[in-house]
Amino acid sequence: MIDLRSDTVTRPSAGMLAAMTSAPLGDDVYGEDPTINRLEETVAGLLGHEAGLFTVTGSLANMLGVRALVSPGAEILCEASAHIARAELGAHAAVSGVTTRTWSAPAGQIDLEQIRALIAPDLGSYFVSTAAVSVENTHNFGGGAIQHGYDALADELDALGLPLHLDGARLWNASVASGVPVAAYASRATAASVCLSKGLGAPVGSVLVGSTELIREARIWRKRLGGGWRQAGVLAAAGLYALEHNVQRLAEDHSNARLIADVLADAAPGSVKPDQVETNIVVADLAATGKTVAQVVEAARAAGVLVGGVGHTQLRVVTHLDASTVDCRTAAETLARILQ
Repeated sequence: MIDLRSDTVTRPSAGMLAAMTSAPLGDDVYGEDPTINRLEETVAGLLGHEAGLFTVTGSLANMLGVRALVSPGAEILCEASAHIARAELGAHAAVSGVTTRTWSAPAGQIDLEQIRALIAPDLGSYFVSTAAVSVENTHNFGGGAIQHGYDALADELDALGLPLHLDGARLWNASVASGVPVAAYASRATAASVCLSKGLGAPVGSVLVGSTELIREARIWRKRLGGGWRQAGVLAAAGLYALEHNVQRLAEDHSNARLIADVLADAAPGSVKPDQVETNIVVADLAATGKTVAQVVEAARAAGVLVGGVGHTQLRVVTHLDASTVDCRTAAETLARILQ
């Protein structure tokens, strides 16, 4: 099978497995795992923050980051298809008592005019107060789009004294594609999360970064939610290996995604605009093809290609380090035959 459902399906390479089996270990709940400590310090430094916290998932990193910025009963603003609103099972409301209001924009982009209209930091005792704004970069359901209005929003929030939360699950994809260093993005946010188990190929884990005090409080909440690690340096070692070996090669995934987009655009004109595929995610709209997402997914599976859907008419294809250019071309041609 050629599996392009997500970049989370990668398997550790031989080099990564070797790093995991040789990692020095300790009990992280006691703060004694040297490999976890090194990963947290490394990622915090790369992202321009004081401290970091290793978490099992990006969703947990986001939960802890949002909770650190937004008190129960207050709200965070985000784009309507953002991961924190659509793909974390209502955790921010269910666990942290945080409400959400959203703006809607093509490809999940920042829309300053809409955000200005939504921000309500203090409207008195009868209205929910805006405590933070969250941005996802790249934007998953927006087709891996890079947030090009990021600095303008950060400047505006700085002037208002409102914190910015950055869901940077695929921040390295944004950096490699745009040429903007990850620290230039992450340092503008009060709390930022990055994922190691997507494009970078580690089997497990994300890191939340922020101030020393923010991370100290997040560490308490991680334990409170049952997310304390023990000898998890075996997993942190995979993350360190990924950072050392798998960042710059993300450009290959971006090139393969554009290849797939070109083939799909020829097979189903209007389904995708290749020049808007910036990173490793292709979202194709099947509305005009007469085929449902379920039909295409099942036909592709029968032909040896795994893809997924992110809406009633939207097919998602995600490239990654375990899918070669030959694999991606084969998958694209298979999907093209199905769509035609």
